[in-house]
Amino acid sequence: LESLNKIAHQDPSTLWFADFANYHAGKFIIKGMTTQQKQNFFKDARHYFWDDPDPFRTCPDQKIRRCVAGQEPIDILNGCHSGPTGGHYGANYTAKKVFDSGFYWPMIYKDAFELVKRYDSCQRQGKISQRDEMPQNSIQVCEIFDVWGIDFMGSFSSSKGNKYILVAVDYLSKWVEAKALPTNDARVVVKILKSLFSWFETPKAIISDRGTHFCNDQFARVMSKYGGGGRKLCLMDDKLEDALWAFRTAFKTPVGCTPYRERTKKLHDEKIKNRIFNVGDQVLLFNSKLKIFLGKLKSRWSGPFTISEIYPYRTAKLVHPDGCNFKVNCHRLKHYHGGDPPPLEIPDVQTFPKDN
Repeated sequence: LESLNKIAHQDPSTLWFADFANYHAGKFIIKGMTTQQKQNFFKDARHYFWDDPDPFRTCPDQKIRRCVAGQEPIDILNGCHSGPTGGHYGANYTAKKVFDSGFYWPMIYKDAFELVKRYDSCQRQGKISQRDEMPQNSIQVCEIFDVWGIDFMGSFSSSKGNKYILVAVDYLSKWVEAKALPTNDARVVVKILKSLFSWFETPKAIISDRGTHFCNDQFARVMSKYGGGGRKLCLMDDKLEDALWAFRTAFKTPVGCTPYRERTKKLHDEKIKNRIFNVGDQVLLFNSKLKIFLGKLKSRWSGPFTISEIYPYRTAKLVHPDGCNFKVNCHRLKHYHGGDPPPLEIPDVQTFPKDN
């Protein structure tokens, strides 16, 4: 018989079928159970019987299977999964082979799933598909305050000597600067630009019409002095109608997303797996270049690598044990469940204090 003290004190080394073995081998029932507990116990116990030295269970398919515990279930799973007749099948088929072999324990499906998930050679098989892609991101083509649009408004009725307004708009953030001026010549434009550069640094491009106050030697010298990326000029008369139509139909967001991009991102993200990578995770890297070599059964997954840093736009920095570091898109990664298979999960055994 199993040690009764182990059951009473919830010793973790107690086998999961200890209660049933004690009942069938010695007709022992721990005292102190309620009526409901006794009913549940006898309901389960009728499916088991003792044939020295092992307990057996009559399963729902009316087949008799031997109950196993301890290290034996792990050895059985390994044999059914990776043995000479294993075939490295999935968790459900591996569990079915265990049943067909005549063995039983309560957590067989969960244990088979954990074994297959952590098996090294199985993790290195397969390819990457569209479902493994990362969520789409709206990429900024320029940084804030890199591109400004400038133009004069007016002339207006004179107010304190000012007849014109010079307006400058940042294309990304939509930040607006405006200054009332008495004239609209090149001298005042250069003065305002110098003030603008001191606040927001020199932009990479300034977009304007072909007015003489923007297209002159003074303007060019200022841009050259402050290290600007030059100026982009457009003929507003020809492009005005197109610009108005684009402005009226565009989605006004800081990153410039159109409704079409919003819809395609939503549709794309609904079809992919929800995969989250964190610093410290163990991952495998898919090597697409292996398709040019011979060997259909050769694994295209290398690693495992450790994620040392996560960057925007779903990019990760990987570290190999030999010390090499490199960046890859997370689309080519999958989690690696390394190490030995976890200990089998044994269901809680209902225990009661032993009567003296």
